[in-house]
Amino acid sequence: MGSNLPKQFILLRDKPVLYYTVKAFLETFDDLQIILVLPVDYTDMGQEIIDAYFDKDRIRITAGGDSRFQSVKNGLALVENESIIFVHDGVRCMVSKELILRCYDKAIEMGTAIPAIISKDSIRLLNEEGNEAYDRNKVMLIQTPQTFHSKILLPAFQIDYKDKFTDEATVVEAYGMKVTLVEGEEDNVKITRPIDLLIAESLIMGQGA
Repeated sequence: MGSNLPKQFILLRDKPVLYYTVKAFLETFDDLQIILVLPVDYTDMGQEIIDAYFDKDRIRITAGGDSRFQSVKNGLALVENESIIFVHDGVRCMVSKELILRCYDKAIEMGTAIPAIISKDSIRLLNEEGNEAYDRNKVMLIQTPQTFHSKILLPAFQIDYKDKFTDEATVVEAYGMKVTLVEGEEDNVKITRPIDLLIAESLIMGQGA
C-alpha cells in the first residue's frame, strides 16, 4: 500500500477502513460481540475508533501475534460462550449482511462455512517440468468471514502451528474436520493495494453511504 500505517486504519471516505468492517457485523446481529485483534502498537488507535463510532460494550480489543494463527488464537481466548464464530479480515470492509447471514446459516447447519468464489482468470500449476494449464472451474478463491461453531474452532486452535496454516479452514482440516464452502461475493474485496481503495470507495458511493 506504500504506507507504514496498517491498512485497516487507512481512511476511506474520511473514515478508517476498519469502521466499515465493524459496522457491517454490528448491524447484522443485535447480539453479536466483536473481538478486535490488532497489532500491539495500534490497540490505542483501535480504541479511539470504537469510542468515536460504536457501542464500546459490544467490542473488546486484544493484541495480535507473529502470525495469523497466533492472532486468531489470541482472539479466541476471549470467547466465553458456545457460539458461532466469524473470523474476518479487518480490511474486507465491503462484506455484506447477506454474506454474513449466509455463512451463519451454513455454519448452524454444517458447523463450518467458508465463503469462496470461482476464479475468473486462467490457471496454471507449477511442476517439475515447468507449468501446465488447470481447469479454473475447479479452483475456488477463498474469502472471509470464515465461520465455525465454537465446538469446532476452539479445540482446532489447540493443535501445534504448521506453516501450511494460511487461514482458519486449513487449521480445522488439520484438526480432522471437513469444511463447507458457501457462495462468496465479488464485492467482498480485500484492501491490499491502492486500487482496492478506489474500488471500495466506488462501492460505497453506489450504496449511497
